[in-house]
Amino acid sequence: MNAPDSPRILVVDDDPDLCDLLGSYLGANGFAVTSAGTGVAMWELLTKEDMPDVIVLDLMLPGEDGLSLTRALRVKSSVPILMLSARGEELDRVIGLEVGADDYLAKPFGPRELLARLRALLRRSHASTPVQPAASQPPQFGPFVLDTLSHRLLRDEREVALTSAEYDLLAALVAHPNRVLSRDTLVDMLRGYERDPFDRSIDNRVTRLRRKIEQDPAAPAFIRTVRGEGYLFNPRGSQP
Repeated sequence: MNAPDSPRILVVDDDPDLCDLLGSYLGANGFAVTSAGTGVAMWELLTKEDMPDVIVLDLMLPGEDGLSLTRALRVKSSVPILMLSARGEELDRVIGLEVGADDYLAKPFGPRELLARLRALLRRSHASTPVQPAASQPPQFGPFVLDTLSHRLLRDEREVALTSAEYDLLAALVAHPNRVLSRDTLVDMLRGYERDPFDRSIDNRVTRLRRKIEQDPAAPAFIRTVRGEGYLFNPRGSQP
């Protein structure tokens, strides 16, 4: 029996054998696992229970697919999402990350690899942030305030929904204003996976962040691309 504070995992996959396997394996490793075979069943569970700690979501589902479900979940929550797919093409991984998934695992996979990735997502999601001295002000740029105590981004005192991966990237950029950070440098700062990240993981997070903080994501003012070098965060935005 799992402890009351066991991390809660929701597996959304239409393969009952896989759901049973993951339920047994993850349960034996300290997780509390529930499963759903369709998007409809997932929403029914989420109306009855609190949001889980991680959602493992299959890309190819009957009815509403994993991409549509990820988009809908991102409107409601920043819960970490690990996407599964029998198709391992790069385009699928890129699209999954762009719509808001935090990680992607191609089928078939080993249960130990899934376990390692889930633990990495939980570490990132629950990582403690540096305590903000009482006398200091939280970082501000444009209409935004990055509240490092509550791990939130606020715009005019209203929260902007960010995934844990998006928040971590923004916090790293804000901590190093007006400095070009290469992709390799950002990967080092955001280390948390027990593997090498996808080649385009940083680019995808930047794209998602720009959609949420830039007035015109196609002509970004805060997160600028320095061709051939990386990204530069300009807290003044378009101001001279």
